[in-house]
Amino acid sequence: MSEMIISDFLDDQSDAVIVLWQRCGLTRSWNDPAIDIIRKNTDKNGKFLVGYVGQRLIASVMIGYDGHRGSINYLAIDPDYSASGYGKAMMAEAERFLQSIGCPKINLCVRQDNDRVVSFYHQLGYATEPVVLLGKRLIKDD
Repeated sequence: MSEMIISDFLDDQSDAVIVLWQRCGLTRSWNDPAIDIIRKNTDKNGKFLVGYVGQRLIASVMIGYDGHRGSINYLAIDPDYSASGYGKAMMAEAERFLQSIGCPKINLCVRQDNDRVVSFYHQLGYATEPVVLLGKRLIKDD
């Protein structure tokens, strides 16, 4: 396994991040990924990290914190690098960051049918919780 360098997201990495998300199947027609990146860059309570192997951007994670819970979005590892330990490394860095700012707990969402990703998080100590996730779109991205 080659060393992955994790660093803060920079604006000129947007195109590469969007390609990564598309390769990982994370984009959806109702979410414009470029707008999601712009929105994240206005968030002063979290972090947006990317991972590189050599010159290739192969990983990303958006980390949020609202003062009560941390959140994880857009954890992506290039499919060419799956099962390499890079996802675990990105999550460890996200958890370190959240702990450093006093975050007591992380909540994250995974689509019900994404068994592989649910299994990944279970291996990291995350548990399915007896809650109902509710959502309401306030702004359409189209």
